[in-house]
Formats: sequence, structure tokens, C-alpha cells
Amino acid sequence: MMLTKAGEYAVRCMLHLTTVSTGDVVARRGISEAMDIPGPFLAKIAQELARSGLIQIVQGARGGYRLLKSPEDVTLLDVVEAVEGEIFLNECIFRSDGCGRSGFCGVHQVWQKARAGLRETLSVPLSELKDVADHSCRP
Repeated sequence: MMLTKAGEYAVRCMLHLTTVSTGDVVARRGISEAMDIPGPFLAKIAQELARSGLIQIVQGARGGYRLLKSPEDVTLLDVVEAVEGEIFLNECIFRSDGCGRSGFCGVHQVWQKARAGLRETLSVPLSELKDVADHSCRP
């Protein structure tokens, strides 16, 4: 599994939004420039983040994006799944009816454990990440 550009840019966007007080509006252009995200791509990603209830899109001259939750209440997993969809490592775990081999397939439990481990690792709140990063993704 590899994070797409959309997932990477969504994480960058959300990390940048953690640099201001929750509820403050940040201009799209400011995020785009600071985090090296193409403007049109950022607009598309913002739609997905807004649909997931993570941000609000504010229209108008003073428009932009604002966090709807505090960085303590949003995890990296929330951001990734808002853009990428729920994380599954293979089809047998994805399917609601299972793959039919879970009772005797030696790999099934490994896939489940790997998925659980990945989800746990990504469940870190953005508040813990904002202190580590300098919030500039420019080389």
C-alpha cells in the first residue's frame, strides 16, 4: 500500500491548519504556497476533507479553510481515510462477507494483524505531529 499524492497533500494541509487556532480561517493560497501543494489539487482535497467533517470551506474574499475540530481530536488516520478511503491491505479483509478462507487460510490472520497495526500507528493525534514538523514542506 502506498499513500497517493492526494493523501500526502491532505496530511500537509491538515498539519498546516494546526499552526493556527482552531476555527481560524487560513487562505488556500497560503496553504498551497507553504506546503507546496498545487492550488487546484488543494481545492479538490479540501472538498473531501470537508465532506469528512474535518474542515470547513469558507467562501469569499476572506475565505479559505478552517479546522472544525481541535488537533487533539483529529488523527492521521482520520485524514488519510478521508481522502484515501478506509485502509484495507487486501480484498479478503475488505469484503463484508469475507473471502471464505478465513477459517483455514494461514495468511488471513496476518493481514488482519497488519491492518490493525497500521491503523493503530496512524491513530496519532495531529497535535502530537504539529510540534515535530516545521510545517514547511519546501525542500
